Amino acid sequence: MELNLTGQQALVTGGSAGIGLAVAEGLAREGCHVVLASRDAAKLEAAATRIRLSCNVAVTTEAIDIADDASHARLAEKYPDVDILVNNAGAIPSGSIEQIGQSRFRDSWDLKVFGFIGMTREFYRRMSARRSGVIVNIIGASGTRGDPAYMAGSVGNAAVTQLTLTLGSEGPVNGVRVVGVSPGAVSTSRQEGVLRNQAELQLGDPERWMDFVQAFPFERMARPEEVADVVAFLASPRASYVSGVVVNVDGGMSQRHKWWPAGKT
Repeated sequence: MELNLTGQQALVTGGSAGIGLAVAEGLAREGCHVVLASRDAAKLEAAATRIRLSCNVAVTTEAIDIADDASHARLAEKYPDVDILVNNAGAIPSGSIEQIGQSRFRDSWDLKVFGFIGMTREFYRRMSARRSGVIVNIIGASGTRGDPAYMAGSVGNAAVTQLTLTLGSEGPVNGVRVVGVSPGAVSTSRQEGVLRNQAELQLGDPERWMDFVQAFPFERMARPEEVADVVAFLASPRASYVSGVVVNVDGGMSQRHKWWPAGKT
């Protein structure tokens, strides 16, 4: 399906690895010029080189910390004509409410929650002024079905889910669409690390992390590209009447009665 994204500009936070890189690559394959924002300059350059080698698009990198409130305005001022903003940067630690203290709870939200809010505010204002644009929030399935062992992440993801639904209901008035994608377990190095930690804690052997994977839908985790494909469609004119929704990409896991191992998304 032709997504009609050629020539558009997309900014992807957390775009140097994992889901963010897959999303940037997916948009680039559809003809989008991409801006990759992340804290690690070396990883950014490696990601940009990878995309340039496979796609005939412009790739720009920004080594910047989205947890810093000032970064949001800086990026919006430098890239005021961004057509697609993908809020993806975020890493909230696992832990129960007893394990995650008040200050760590706050700190863990600086990137995933307040980073999403700040970036959305800055770009939404500019998109509204020109009555055109799409904001895609990469959230996490725990935002709709909470996990007590992933307390900060579940509550944070729920906040971003409501940001998406609420602003997405208003956005079309201003010509802007706001949508969300909530992955379940995705095959990334970070996810493997989480499962190794769970295997060590629960099974006494980190090498048994694949035991958890067997319980996932289709007996595997999602591939980053499967998440990226959904993002590309939702960001495209093919989804021009879609706003204020969050699409779960979890193989139906969130509808099961039994929850998965803690701390995945």
